[in-house]
Amino acid sequence: MTKIFIDGGVGTTGLEINERLAGRPELSIITLDEDKRKDAGARRDALNAADIVILCLPDDAAREAVALIDNGRTRVIDASTAHRVADGWTYGFAELEPGHREKLANARFVANPGCWPTGFLALVRPLVLAGLLPADWPVTVSGASGYSGGGKSMIAEYEGTEGVPSAFRPYGLGLAHKHGPEMLRYSGLRHPPLFAPAVADTYRGMIVEVPLQLHAMPGAPSVADVHQALAAAYAGSPIVSVESLEDSAAMTQVRLEHVGATDRLALFVFGNEATGQARLVAALDNLGKGAAGAAVQNLNILAGLPETSGLRL
Repeated sequence: MTKIFIDGGVGTTGLEINERLAGRPELSIITLDEDKRKDAGARRDALNAADIVILCLPDDAAREAVALIDNGRTRVIDASTAHRVADGWTYGFAELEPGHREKLANARFVANPGCWPTGFLALVRPLVLAGLLPADWPVTVSGASGYSGGGKSMIAEYEGTEGVPSAFRPYGLGLAHKHGPEMLRYSGLRHPPLFAPAVADTYRGMIVEVPLQLHAMPGAPSVADVHQALAAAYAGSPIVSVESLEDSAAMTQVRLEHVGATDRLALFVFGNEATGQARLVAALDNLGKGAAGAAVQNLNILAGLPETSGLRL
């Protein structure tokens, strides 16, 4: 039986992870009483007693938690931003590229991806690997996320009694968003993508979009070329799906809630061969494959359990 401790298990992501782990007899969950959750000694004992720890903490607290582990055995999955591009940490996006799942299975320290980078990398990394998207190409990524992606402060802002939050608002206007480094590092691009995120007045769900001027790219790849590369990258995946070009062509919209409160990731290629343009779209739940679902998927991989156990698919 694998012993699990979720440090920060009463936060938004932690609660979602707990729900996915409930009722799994192959796992033993270590819990702390409410008055012990911020007790350094009690946390140290729990962190060192666990086989696998999942950190659902602010960045500084996540770093402190790692420092409290004084054995060479406990494995860590960090859901914060603290270690996503840190040396010695393996990026926790199993679908990143061929062979990456095996790296995760053997890793001790795993950094859970951000929700935005999950959609972005799912769309871009296969195209870079296939040679369709040049590494030095100026890439733009935009979209919108539910406000739960902003954590407790943004949830309170949208659900509080003071003021009326905007239905849709761009943010990260200084072009220095914390997700930028992981997007650059793991995409294989040479330049940071122009990242234009927005938040919508809905609790969960998100759309990530990468537009491409195919006619201007080297070799002028077709819409079908792009779709084929994505379909090949995720063939047989129980989590990531790529909609057919025929079905995508029949669609007039993609809703923010397309995958619902699940751990799925749906990819679409919308294009116009005549104009040589394409819009690549990823739909996911920012609390699912964008957070808790990814953490549980990584836990399963580390523990040698079926990868989709406990996931909402």
